[in-house]
Amino acid sequence: MYAEKVVQLIKGQGRMKLSEILVTKGSTVYTIAPEATLAELAQELVNRNCGSLVVVHEDRMVGIITERDFLRSYVATGRDLNELHVSDYMTTSVITGKPGDTVSDTMSLLTTRRIRHLPILDDDSQLAGLISIGDVVKSQIDQLAVENHFMKSYIQEVPTT
Repeated sequence: MYAEKVVQLIKGQGRMKLSEILVTKGSTVYTIAPEATLAELAQELVNRNCGSLVVVHEDRMVGIITERDFLRSYVATGRDLNELHVSDYMTTSVITGKPGDTVSDTMSLLTTRRIRHLPILDDDSQLAGLISIGDVVKSQIDQLAVENHFMKSYIQEVPTT
């Protein structure tokens, strides 16, 4: 058994997919409407203890807004947060992932594009979840621990001559 797992790991098979992270993490995605104010956004980010909200209009993702977007908009305008709207500061060209994407490919995407939150869309382009860079790093650490375990077990099983 261990030998088969080691061969799979060496060949790069059995790599963790985003769907596996979503099974562990859950598929809950916190959302906000585009017409919400930045004051409402700030309150929602604090209440949910999260770093981003997916912007949804009529059950369709139209953008994403993050803590950074919020801070930049506030500093740039200096206006009352009740006068500013999510739709004016959200990112509309949202980079997304799919449940079948590998964790390693996703880590590369997040690093290259310098993003920390990735909405995951299913085959029908519906929100299936949201992955953060922290989720990806945690899964990589977990995967390395599993690989380490199998390699140690394999080495211990190999008879010496």
